[in-house]
Amino acid sequence: MTVVLGTGPLSPDQLVDIARNGVAIELDAAAVAVVAATRNAIDDLANDPEPHYGISTGFGALATQFIPLDLRVQLQKSLVRSHAAGSGTEVEREVVRALMAQRLSTLMTGRTGVRTVVVETYAAMLNAGITPIVREYGSLGCSGDLAPLSHCALALMGEGDVRDSHGEIRTAADALAAAGIAPVELREKEGLALINGTDGMTGMLVLAIRDLRNLLRVADISVSLSLEGLRGNAAVFADDLQELRPHPGQRASASNIRTLLEGSALVHGARTPETVRVQDAYSLRCSPQVHGAARDTVDHAARVAGHELNSSIDNPVVTHDYRVESNGNFHGAPVGYVLDFLAIAVADVASMSERRTDRFLDKARNFGLPPFLAEQAGVDSGLMIAQYTAAGIVSELKRLAVPASVDSIPSSAMQEDHVSMGWAAGRKLRRAIDGLTRVLAIEILTASRAIAMREESPSPALAHVVDLVNGVTGGPGPDRFLSPAIEAVVDLVASGRVLGVAEASTGNLD
Repeated sequence: MTVVLGTGPLSPDQLVDIARNGVAIELDAAAVAVVAATRNAIDDLANDPEPHYGISTGFGALATQFIPLDLRVQLQKSLVRSHAAGSGTEVEREVVRALMAQRLSTLMTGRTGVRTVVVETYAAMLNAGITPIVREYGSLGCSGDLAPLSHCALALMGEGDVRDSHGEIRTAADALAAAGIAPVELREKEGLALINGTDGMTGMLVLAIRDLRNLLRVADISVSLSLEGLRGNAAVFADDLQELRPHPGQRASASNIRTLLEGSALVHGARTPETVRVQDAYSLRCSPQVHGAARDTVDHAARVAGHELNSSIDNPVVTHDYRVESNGNFHGAPVGYVLDFLAIAVADVASMSERRTDRFLDKARNFGLPPFLAEQAGVDSGLMIAQYTAAGIVSELKRLAVPASVDSIPSSAMQEDHVSMGWAAGRKLRRAIDGLTRVLAIEILTASRAIAMREESPSPALAHVVDLVNGVTGGPGPDRFLSPAIEAVVDLVASGRVLGVAEASTGNLD
């Protein structure tokens, strides 16, 4: 499989394939010709005695400094070296590859003025699996993700450290040589073109959307399991009730729950006066409203991501009639806002999930199950502390839901006096998604144990999930080392196995 990059945008699926699956990139010849034609305009301006920002001047607050011709190669090297100022832990490989793929896509639009050797070498690095080491801190999200992109540009120059295709740390010079790739000596405008974009925050947004679309279907599975284990009332999920409030995400979530519960003796079987409930608690009854709102938020974020993937972000930028113009398109506000919005939705879905887990463990609210689902309550503590773990994560998710994009710290001697903090919003969203994965896994573990303690049978689709989960955890029984069981279910959720087992029975969920 190969992704062909032309002057048009990468699709979200293509970006994910390059970032996560190492899919190779091929450069469209006609698009490369456009890149070359645009470069000719930059070369003309480079020889102009009049100053042009980013071509014959300094950068940021130093934009008034004219740089003579004989110092411009050094100018590009100095720009990249000084801006590769990241600090902290190493950023994940998939994020760096997503960042690089989106930057390459922008370079291929022909609006940045780089030479063809730059796009060809950048593509060769990605295809060789060479991943520059990028650090956690350094981007303010304006002018784009400067420090992360600079670490990648530094590797293109044959400097700094990278990980090779085997994950080993090497110098960029050694890794490029081993792959048969010559480092690039940057010329006018190319340093700016390589570092002035929202590619890191956009890459994290696209990856997050993919993860959340899967996790929100898992959330519908987890609440369906809880409805089984708590013998909930499924009548509230009827489609005509959802139609009264026509949010599309809510209706899709309720449809999933109805599909998953089809054929359930626990939910749809005969009821006694002791088991009939007119209304369930909100964490059960209102789940489509919360899961649905999260789905609609993801859809909004996907629209923003689509606009961003379809953008040519650079400053200055080369227009279609070869004017070189300064602009503000590098400001990350549109991306930062939706990254923060998603973190709010993640925290709320996880909060509701934890409340359902807690209901299973309270004898006064779990409708006939033993306290904490323990084998011998008192001697055994059952899943008591699993709920503590979920509660601790949910508390963390609420902190992570505090928006990064409302903050701004002036930089570059007040030239860059308002910044987006979009990179920070992306970093915390990735942590939040990991937390949601774990909270849902704990609910699924808990509900699967509870269902196994009931006499009636769950739906056929959910029976397969219960068997899968209890197969790796051991199901009900005396206390045992609980952390490995939790981690095993986290892996089932993160790997897509829980979703896959359910959909093998139901078909694709909405």
